[in-house]
Amino acid sequence: MGASFSACKSDPVGALPLQSKPSLGDLPESCAALILGYLDPPEICKLAKLNRAFRGASWADFIWESKLPSNYQTIVRKVFGDGLENLGKRDVYTRLCQPNSFDDGTKTVWLDKSTGSVCLSISSKGLAITGIDDRRYWNHIQTEESRFCSVAYLQQIWWLEVDGEVEFPFPAGTYSLFFRLQLGRSSQKRFGRRICNTEHVHGWDIKPVRFQLWTSEGHYASSQCFLTEPGKWNYYHVGDFVVENPNASTKIKLSMTQIDCTHTKGGLCLDSVLIYPSEFRERLKHF
Repeated sequence: MGASFSACKSDPVGALPLQSKPSLGDLPESCAALILGYLDPPEICKLAKLNRAFRGASWADFIWESKLPSNYQTIVRKVFGDGLENLGKRDVYTRLCQPNSFDDGTKTVWLDKSTGSVCLSISSKGLAITGIDDRRYWNHIQTEESRFCSVAYLQQIWWLEVDGEVEFPFPAGTYSLFFRLQLGRSSQKRFGRRICNTEHVHGWDIKPVRFQLWTSEGHYASSQCFLTEPGKWNYYHVGDFVVENPNASTKIKLSMTQIDCTHTKGGLCLDSVLIYPSEFRERLKHF
């Protein structure tokens, strides 16, 4: 047995060279593409660095079309018009994952990089705010703490009323709507420290603020709560809504009110409204 084993390991003169074991580098690009199709986008991009086969396969249209929302073509037309029609699907996915502004820059939409889910934000300038043109009550202030680079700051008012609406071709699914608010006025950092002036914060502990939403598909939700935690940005949950038809745009109306005129309230920063996939809403604690 020992002699036989030695003969198999020998490499006599004139014999065929021993073949090396196959590796990932020998994998055909078509097979690599099938493997990548089971991964999420960040994993695809990481594996694309492995070798030439995976790098080439990572550009396959059928992979990225499966990661895009089912109605991505409608979303592209809404946001870009015909500007992306000549791009491959990977480039389309990359562009949609970036913050993309529309409606004169008052709204931004993007895809979650890992899941391809649609997220949308409406700036304070895209909302109808009672008294916004009277500087005794409201001002728009610049800040790095907003993706829109500015927020609406309420000095003091008796009647708080904020309304808004958006129409967008959301993919089918359940979405949560939030107001992003802060008690206190943010200012630029000093010596690397975040500064928030809470001097004018008052009136929010007397009566709760009421939030509401309505959709064109007949969904309604409301909530109310006291605004708390001065100096900290918070997401206040309005409610959830369901989109069933991705081929039609869903129209959403929303509001935030505190119209009890027995007392004034002030010292509030209103940044934006956020529409986020409900299944990932826990991420907003770290947003």
